[in-house]
Amino acid sequence: MIWYSHRVAAILAACGLAIIAARAEAQPSQCPGPTFSSTTDAKHYIRTSEEGWAKSVATNDASVVRRILANDFVWVLDGRVLDKKTAVAEAAGGPGPFLSNIPDYVHIRFFGDTAVAQGSETWTKTGGRRGRFIWTDTWVNRGNCWQIVNAQDTVVQLAP
Repeated sequence: MIWYSHRVAAILAACGLAIIAARAEAQPSQCPGPTFSSTTDAKHYIRTSEEGWAKSVATNDASVVRRILANDFVWVLDGRVLDKKTAVAEAAGGPGPFLSNIPDYVHIRFFGDTAVAQGSETWTKTGGRRGRFIWTDTWVNRGNCWQIVNAQDTVVQLAP
C-alpha cells in the first residue's frame, strides 16, 4: 500500500509539472506584432523594435513596449526586477527626466527560435546629466511571434 501511495504521489507531481510547463508555453491567440518566415525579416524587426524601445524612453509611447514584451517578460534594470505590467506602466507614465535616448548599436545573434540582442543607448536627462544603457535582450519565437522574454540593463553615467 505504501508503494501505491508513493506511486500515485509521483504521478500527480509529474502531472502538476506538465501543467505548469504547458501554461508557461501558452501564448496569446494573436501575436501583437507581425510574423516572419525568414531570419532576415526577423532580424530587421528585432533591430527596429529595439531602436523603437530606446527612443520611446524619452516619450510616453508605451505601444512599442506593450507589443515587444512577452507576457512572462522579466527585466533586470539597474538592480530592480520588473515584469511586463510594470514596464508598460512606467513607459505610459511618461519620459520622467529623460530628454532623449538614442540607440548606439544593436547586435543580434540567432540560436534557433531564440535571438540574443545586445546593444547600447546614450541618453540625456534634465539638468544635462548623460549616460548610457548597455543591455542584453533575449527574444523568443513562439508560434511565429518574436517577443522579448528577458532583459538585462546596466546604467553607466557619463561626464556632462
